[in-house]
Formats: sequence, structure tokens, C-alpha cells
Amino acid sequence: MGRPLKWLLIAGGLLFLIVAGNFVHGWTADGPSEREVTVIIKPGSSIRLAAGQLEKGGVIRSADAFVNRARIFGATSTIKAGEFLIPAHASNSEVLSILTGGKTVQRMVTVPEGMPSIMVYERLMANERLTGDIPIPAEGSILPDSYAFQKGEARAAVVMRMQKAMEKTIDELWPERSRDTVVKTPQQAIVLASIVEKETSKKSELRMVAGVYSNRLRTGMMLQADPTIIYPITKGKPLGRRIRQSEISAVNDYNTYSMVGLPKGPIANPSRAAIEAVLNPEKTDYLFFVADGKGGHIFAETLQEHNANVEKWYAIRRERGEM
Repeated sequence: MGRPLKWLLIAGGLLFLIVAGNFVHGWTADGPSEREVTVIIKPGSSIRLAAGQLEKGGVIRSADAFVNRARIFGATSTIKAGEFLIPAHASNSEVLSILTGGKTVQRMVTVPEGMPSIMVYERLMANERLTGDIPIPAEGSILPDSYAFQKGEARAAVVMRMQKAMEKTIDELWPERSRDTVVKTPQQAIVLASIVEKETSKKSELRMVAGVYSNRLRTGMMLQADPTIIYPITKGKPLGRRIRQSEISAVNDYNTYSMVGLPKGPIANPSRAAIEAVLNPEKTDYLFFVADGKGGHIFAETLQEHNANVEKWYAIRRERGEM
């Protein structure tokens, strides 16, 4: 072998090592982005399409180089769809790991226990990260909980998840119902649970309140639940004032002060705990309850006891300047 050829081979080898080293270094070196970047990968996107988005967003320097390196350095998993948060200066290797790992940005929308559907609707419509229009969901069809969603997701898809969660909950709880439950159908359970939910904010009282209302239904007494007066007026939103006498005596399909039995439908979206309480009510002889001024209630078996408790509650309210 001549000396020129020898040096040519050495030079070629060194050049190969330099190029290969740069290629490897480009896979693990810091990326160009100076800040965190949110990237949305649409379902069905190829790695090349994703790379174009990453280059456009300043996450990587070259889409072609990213694709070539990804193919060589182990792009064995497909990229996932969703919204991803890419840290500042993330390397090509780190970016691919994030996209194939499927750990998307978690955005949450929360439906509190007892929130009526009109307020669920308003909460979803006010969320600018969601898209599309929706009707007001059927009352009682939404399970109160926190739900993850992706930026740009359709509101209808989020509502469907909320309703599927309620369906699943009922399917799980109904077969486990006690023989003491007064409700005859899953829908009746949701209706009564919505009333129980609105009557007490204390989880420890749910089964007792359910027991009182169960006793009333069995004996043919009116439920006389204040939230059922309010629902036809505001669709479940806070009334913002005292209930009027004319509203107490109003005759409609919801007001349990002017009818015996359950209203025609739920007055809110009840929690799993409230539904469980209705399906497994406390065994009690109580027929009455009134607020105790401390966030809970005092229960009574007789009207005489109840009236005495009501007087105590009125005294508390007078002290507070509420009457």
C-alpha cells in the first residue's frame, strides 16, 4: 500500500469518526429551545409530521436530522397523540422519549358534588381550552369528579366521559343495594340521591338523611325538601335570597312541599357517596331534621321534638342577624 493511499484511508476514517461523533452528539446534545414548549400531536401523526411541528416550535433544529437519528437510535415505539410539555433545552433523545412515553399534559375540569347540569354546562363552555358546542346535559347524568382533558378536545367528548362514569357507578352500586332501600329503579336512586346531596354537605350525614327521606316515602309523607322548591326557579343555581311563601305553595313537578313522592327528575348531579347512601340508608325512626347552626343537622322522631329543634335554629339565626 502506497503512503498516499494510507494517509487517504486514515483521513477518511477520521472524517467518518468526526461525522459519526457529531451525529451521536446531535442526538444527546441540548436542544435549541430556551423555554418549555407545549406541543400537540394529533392522532395518526407520523414521526416526520411530528418532527415538522417540533422544528416549527423551536424544539429541534432540524426535522430531517431528528427523523434520521430517531430511526437509528431506537424509535421502536410509535409516538402518541396528545398534548406534551417539552422542557427547555430537551435533547432529541429526550423529546422522542416524551412523545413515545405518552405522558401527556394533564388538564382537569372538576364537577363538585351536587352541581346542577346548568352549571356543569357553563363551566365547560367557559373553558377556552375545549372546543365545540354542547347542549345542557341531562340532570343527574354526570358523575361529580375531576376529569382530565387535552387542549383542543371537544366538550362533547368530555361530557360523554362524565356520563359514562355515572352509568358505570350505577351499574356497580345498584346490584349491591340494601333491601331497606325505598327506591325501585336506578333513576329513582339518582333522583333521591340528588335531594340528599343538596340537603347536607356533611358526608357523615348522607345515610341518615337518606334514612329520613326513605321513612317519609314509605309512610306517604311529603319530603318537604327546600332544594326541590328552588330547582324549578333556578335550575339548581343558588337562589340568592330566602324562599317566598308563594314558592313554597307552588304546584309543579318538583316542589315536594306540594306533592307526595319523588319529583319527576333529579335536581342536581349526585355523588357516588350520595347514591350509596340512598341504596343503603341508615335504619332509623327519624322523620324530621333541621340545621344545627354548625354545618350539620339535628334529627327528631316526632313533630313536637322537631318543632323544638326548629325554635333553637331560629334563635341561632336571630343571633346572627339572619331573621
